[in-house]
Amino acid sequence: MTQHRQRKCRHCGDLFRPDPRNRHHQRYCGKAVCRKASKTAGQRRWLDKAQNRDYFHGAANVERVRAWRAAHPGYWRRPGMQSAPALQDDSLAQPIETHEKSPTLAAVALQDLLCAQPVVLIGLIANLTGTALQEDIARTARGLQQLGQDIVAGAHSAEGGRDAKTPVGPITGAPGPPPVQLGGPAPGA
Repeated sequence: MTQHRQRKCRHCGDLFRPDPRNRHHQRYCGKAVCRKASKTAGQRRWLDKAQNRDYFHGAANVERVRAWRAAHPGYWRRPGMQSAPALQDDSLAQPIETHEKSPTLAAVALQDLLCAQPVVLIGLIANLTGTALQEDIARTARGLQQLGQDIVAGAHSAEGGRDAKTPVGPITGAPGPPPVQLGGPAPGA
């Protein structure tokens, strides 16, 4: 096997041995910053050519891309791409804890209750109830938590409560002042 001469990297100036398959035109070493500099220089050389300056602009190039996409249907939906795993972990199930009914459940501070719930659950409750008020979300969360504990304990329908199949209805907010309409006539006027 022949030894090839070392070259001086155009970016960092260090000596390196070019890859034998690429030795005729490799001018940058393999360091990450030097590879990035090589890419930047290559892009600059490409854009300096007159025929490439407007390569991505204008109606003609839009048609060029449309024609290429028509000639290569489904290019971005290759079979190998569909079987690739998701870029996120699967949601893990939370362990079910059964507790005795406790009067302290209702006495928990609102912030403590909201911090204990996943953000998705809070958003779901707000969406289902149609309100984003913390006290309404906390009241619904306490009711759902109690219902879940009763279902797990098997005690909910036995105590004469609601059937476990009956969904928890939306909980309306506390009565307050009538809504104010801005930028228009008053309601009923």
